[in-house]
Amino acid sequence: MHNGPLSRDQRWKVARIHAGPQALLAAFTAAEAYGLRGWERDVVHVLAPGGTRLRTGCPVPVRLHLHGKTEDEKHPARGVQSLPAALVRAAATFDSPRPACAILAAGVQQRLLTPNALSTSLENAPRTRHRAALLAACDDIAQGAQALSEIDFVRLCRRAGLPPPQQQCVRREPSGRRRYLDATWRRRDGLLVIVEVDGALHLTAKRWWDDQIRQNELALADALVLRFPSVVVRTQPDLVVDQLRRALLVP
Repeated sequence: MHNGPLSRDQRWKVARIHAGPQALLAAFTAAEAYGLRGWERDVVHVLAPGGTRLRTGCPVPVRLHLHGKTEDEKHPARGVQSLPAALVRAAATFDSPRPACAILAAGVQQRLLTPNALSTSLENAPRTRHRAALLAACDDIAQGAQALSEIDFVRLCRRAGLPPPQQQCVRREPSGRRRYLDATWRRRDGLLVIVEVDGALHLTAKRWWDDQIRQNELALADALVLRFPSVVVRTQPDLVVDQLRRALLVP
């Protein structure tokens, strides 16, 4: 009812009005409403009963999702699809399972929900696209992998027949700071072997400096530290496996 630019919340309300009284914010938009960061979309995703048609003249771009009598109808009174169902629906929009798994990992990494909540939502949605890959990702996330790069690394270890690592172990530095280690093994001679999988975020100057100090502390504690860029884990798996085998003293 005004001629100025619409705020985020106003855009969402307009989209719901044009999709009918039973419409809910869904998928990426619902996830953003719950606080997920890094996956925002300009298009407003709305969920409505099957047969719903978007009213003409909507001033914001809308992607309309339709449902029957399914889990999607169970939602909070606030007009937003439940977060587990929203993430599963968002994941199903991707052509590739890789980003689909990534958005599930992001929800857990940002402490918005648990892997069990995602698994339950997937079990209630048997026709979801990429479902097998998403269920496997939930299992990996539940074991400690909090980013897609860590999921890739754990799966690589599994395919290569390497011992499974402990994930996201907590280590307290002399300063008292708590640090989380991506993957650790205790070698048969007692040496602690640590692997850190570095995504693009680690290329920023502050993060790179922090990583060096962190690695020094681990070396001073008599640990063997290997670092792999996430792109190398995906594109040069044989190199990663070879170095891991030598570090772990396994054939």
